[in-house]
Amino acid sequence: MNRRAFLTTAPAMAVIPAISPSLASAQDLSLSQPPKRSQPAKKHLAVITTVYGYLSHAYHIAGRFINGYQRNGQHHFPASDIASMCVEQIGPKDLSVGIAKTNGIRHCKTVEDALTLGTGKLAVDGVLLIAEHGNYPYNPKGQKLYPRYELFQQVVKVFADSGRVVPVFNDKHLSYDRKKGFEMVATAKKMGFPLLAGSSLPVTWRRPEIEIPLGKKINEAMVVGPGELEIYGIHQLEPLQAMVERRTDGQQGVKRVEYLEGEAVWKAGDDKRWSWELLESCLGRSQSRNVGDPKENCKHFTSPPAWGYSLPSPRAFLIEYRDGLKATVLQLDGHVSDMTFAAHVDGEKKPASTLFWLPPPPGAAFLEALAIHAETMMDTGKSPLPVERTMLTGGILDWVLESRVQKKPLETPDLDVTYSPPKDSGFMRGDYVTNPG
Repeated sequence: MNRRAFLTTAPAMAVIPAISPSLASAQDLSLSQPPKRSQPAKKHLAVITTVYGYLSHAYHIAGRFINGYQRNGQHHFPASDIASMCVEQIGPKDLSVGIAKTNGIRHCKTVEDALTLGTGKLAVDGVLLIAEHGNYPYNPKGQKLYPRYELFQQVVKVFADSGRVVPVFNDKHLSYDRKKGFEMVATAKKMGFPLLAGSSLPVTWRRPEIEIPLGKKINEAMVVGPGELEIYGIHQLEPLQAMVERRTDGQQGVKRVEYLEGEAVWKAGDDKRWSWELLESCLGRSQSRNVGDPKENCKHFTSPPAWGYSLPSPRAFLIEYRDGLKATVLQLDGHVSDMTFAAHVDGEKKPASTLFWLPPPPGAAFLEALAIHAETMMDTGKSPLPVERTMLTGGILDWVLESRVQKKPLETPDLDVTYSPPKDSGFMRGDYVTNPG
């Protein structure tokens, strides 16, 4: 470093205090030497999952209840711990057996055993149902047949046999089949237990931190992101709905959907079926956007073998709500790999827009944001987010994939869904480093 550079940087360097590690408190070392749980948990949860491997959803969500996590600048342990695990597919990369042994968790072969802890009656205070990842086939609509509904049915059988219910958290959409998803919600309401479901995208960090006021009219909305059709489609529909649901207290239902791909997507924009201005606003928030023309970049994309089938880019979900709102999901693989939102809000000259910020693996703190809401439900016995949102978005996705198969727009008579949005949509504020929660 030459003299001029040193004199320029020296004042800034002088304000950095010298801290000896030997003088740091135990709390100061909670990131490098995280503490163990010092007080017994007040409640105990069962984890029902398809796969428990490194960086799986179960690994991230259940891991917060086992190991604790940083919250409000301190290491925080939920009031609930994990009492049992039932893992449907245990392969060579499974971590559940070792984690269960290390942490004194009952490792079970059946859902019933995980919920009863061998007593014959419901013996846990909540259920984390995480059916994501694993070796499951695709159906002709491109839906991966995760057994969320089937595992849920085993859970509620234990409830019925025990004459008691507890809160259930369901990761991502309720089922690939909208009718099964509707049934799951109806069952929870009939039996009287709180059901929280959905994607991490509505509750992750937003940059900037926008919250559309309740009752504010929205004229058109868009979410832009990458594919795959179903697994990422729900990640785009969920934040879209979390934004547009705030326009009204009541009718949130959808009237019609249409799936488009390839050149038909760009033509729909030219025909004003979706807004190029909103796309511009979404891309303006993207931290991953490619250089050059999106039309050309999308042509360069080849879908990976892991998807199970080949898809062109771009792809569009065109959605018409029952109150006339138009919304669009654009999957622009080859041009972006993050997810952004924009909307024409009544009375505003420029579109409202934001990036749904996803802290990367291995921590994947966007799943921590979701785990916080699951923790809240276990503590309070009430879901902090409307399960009807996920019932609706899962229904939209199912209809969109049917539109893809039939190659035409479809009316959606069973998506007549009514619910009230929460006053606070529950997304993470502040910076992940300090994580105010």
